[in-house]
Amino acid sequence: MRGTTRTVAVAGISAAALLLAGCGGGGDDTKTDTTAKTGGSISVRGCNPENPLIAGNTSETCGGNVLDVITAKLVKYNVETAAPENDIAESIETTDNQNFTVKLKKDYKFQDGTVVKAKNFVDAWNYTAYGPNAQLGSYFFEPIEGYGDLQSEDPDADGPQKAPAPKAKEMTGLKVVDDSTFTIKTTDKVSNLPVRLGYTAFAPQPDSFFTDPKAFGDKPIAAGPYKLDSWTKNAEIKLSKFADYSGAKKGNVDNITFKIYQDSGAAYADVQANQLDVTDEVPASAQIDDKYKTDLPDRNLQKPVGVIQTITTAPTAVDPNYPPAIRKAISMAINREAIIKAIFNGTRQPATGWVSPVVDGYKKDVCGESCVYDPAKAKAALEAAGGFKGKQITLSYNADSSHKEWTEATCNSIKQALGVNCVATGVVDFSTFRKQIHDRKMTGMFRTGWQMDYPSIENFLTPIYGKGASSNDGDYNNPAFDAKLKEAAAATDAAASNKIYQEAEQILSDDMASIPLWYSTTTMGWSDKVTNVKVTPFGVPDYASISLK
Repeated sequence: MRGTTRTVAVAGISAAALLLAGCGGGGDDTKTDTTAKTGGSISVRGCNPENPLIAGNTSETCGGNVLDVITAKLVKYNVETAAPENDIAESIETTDNQNFTVKLKKDYKFQDGTVVKAKNFVDAWNYTAYGPNAQLGSYFFEPIEGYGDLQSEDPDADGPQKAPAPKAKEMTGLKVVDDSTFTIKTTDKVSNLPVRLGYTAFAPQPDSFFTDPKAFGDKPIAAGPYKLDSWTKNAEIKLSKFADYSGAKKGNVDNITFKIYQDSGAAYADVQANQLDVTDEVPASAQIDDKYKTDLPDRNLQKPVGVIQTITTAPTAVDPNYPPAIRKAISMAINREAIIKAIFNGTRQPATGWVSPVVDGYKKDVCGESCVYDPAKAKAALEAAGGFKGKQITLSYNADSSHKEWTEATCNSIKQALGVNCVATGVVDFSTFRKQIHDRKMTGMFRTGWQMDYPSIENFLTPIYGKGASSNDGDYNNPAFDAKLKEAAAATDAAASNKIYQEAEQILSDDMASIPLWYSTTTMGWSDKVTNVKVTPFGVPDYASISLK
């Protein structure tokens, strides 16, 4: 990012996170086996993507994990520290945190052999931002000048009237200068914009994408180290190494198969039997008393990552039984420490706020007493709020991952403290679960987790709780909170920006926007056939590093 103008300072993760990154059990994810082979094939645990694999329309991990292997963006994140590093970008420069000039590396290629040009970014970003295209990643482009003109509002929601056409199809803040240069102008100052640009929604799209975007999602063409060969729905996604990959870090194995599982326990059993090479989920039953370390000696690891587990309540328009006062009472009824000890063998940290400790700007105890288990206060708070008005409290989860045990334990804790029946309810798989949430068909409470998109306190606030944000599953809306986000984004000093984001997080606490549960670690296991298995600070395997022995 060197240039004649002032180079943007990109934020890395906190010093505490750098220390934690080396901690682990069983395996040591910081070591590389230099005797490992190149080539060959591996299989890894996958799950059902919610949507076709379009970068701008994927906001969940099942599809995101695949896209992260096949796409390249302007920026990539260091697999050890999450620090942003240039990838397709040669430089990203600004003098005022509002006008940015992006220069691309020469001859960086898509998997169809065409060169990645400035227009491939500008066209893709405009497509994702254009309201009628209904892309889940649209919100990430909100800071760019002209974004509002690409949106329109349906005058009668689900009624017969149609939303009017937006004023424009292209954002005024994006300009192609030449094949390898484009500019970005934001409506207001956005000091961490370069940090964000490694997120999946900012990936470029080849010209072929625009011919038939819907069909493209079943076999996408991108610019990453692996290309997608086939996708058998509900079964597997096959990738192969992209021979002409232009990036610095090429993959080790020739082929990666994401085997789609409905149950994390089945994936774990297959790893034990060497029928699956890597699972990024170890079921709760194997974490008790560190059983996984005995099951998978010298082929396991555990690492703190930028992931938080929360409970979100359905929007008031969908289910009015969970106002903020009720959410606070429920939160105080959850014995986080006991659940972590019993279900996760102490491998989680009770959440005291809405931001992960691994990012710069984290502040402890933002949630206050609302996140402290106290049955007496919880019951008193419930009575002061007029009691629970529904028939019973429900907590939904996707049944294809290891959530059954902890959701049931959480419901038991709530029931015992509040005297209100609570039922944990499984939904068949992640895709169905997320669709019910997105369609606003999910009632009651449901589990939500956030795996950071980029290493910033802002990423734990804006995309989840900003008005209309892509992952605002509870339709949280507080103008004061949104104003703080805008103020923080405009601050040029990182410390000042973080302080304002912390003030925004305090507003979440006042409103109990969701119920924080715990900060996560990732526990992984692998077969005796592979080596060089690492987990990134985002909590996913670094698939490109994995090698056969």
